[in-house]
Amino acid sequence: MGNLRGVKLAIERAGGRAVITNDPAEVTEADAIVLPGVGAFKDAMERLRSIEEVVKDQIRAGKPLLGICLGLQLLFTESMEGGLHRGLDLLKGRVVKLPAGVKVPHMGWNKVNIAKWTRFVEDLPQGAYMYFVHSFYADPLNKDVVLATTEYGVEFPSIVEADPLYATQFHPEKSGKTGLKLLRNFISIAKR
Repeated sequence: MGNLRGVKLAIERAGGRAVITNDPAEVTEADAIVLPGVGAFKDAMERLRSIEEVVKDQIRAGKPLLGICLGLQLLFTESMEGGLHRGLDLLKGRVVKLPAGVKVPHMGWNKVNIAKWTRFVEDLPQGAYMYFVHSFYADPLNKDVVLATTEYGVEFPSIVEADPLYATQFHPEKSGKTGLKLLRNFISIAKR
């Protein structure tokens, strides 16, 4: 689950405290769960298997979870990356490849168009540019979970929310002051 240290440092800069762990007891004791990730869906799910049920139990109990990039995709039912692979199934939908004709991975700054305003996106500027690195995107069955979209050959969800699940396709830890603001919003939600 690449970039763990970068996410940990960004959370700390945003005023939170983070522990990198796969210990079920630490996951249970935490105020919130952050699921970052760079890499392949299948490999990430294999690494999560040891704590999958603990994570699901904590979500059912209302503990906030922030998924970042691959972490957003892992929340969904399944992914088509490298074959068909089962996800956490916390959100119904499928992860699919960006369309032919666009350069993949989608890497760099792109605009995030907020469609629904919630506490998670509070005080973020409409049309803010965030940093993306991905070749696949989530296609949720329930479009009501989509807070914001981004265009890159297709309009895809760049922020989703289904309390207590919050997730971004972009990397807030690499997205400057606006990304830190989003992390602060999540920390505030976790402290409620």
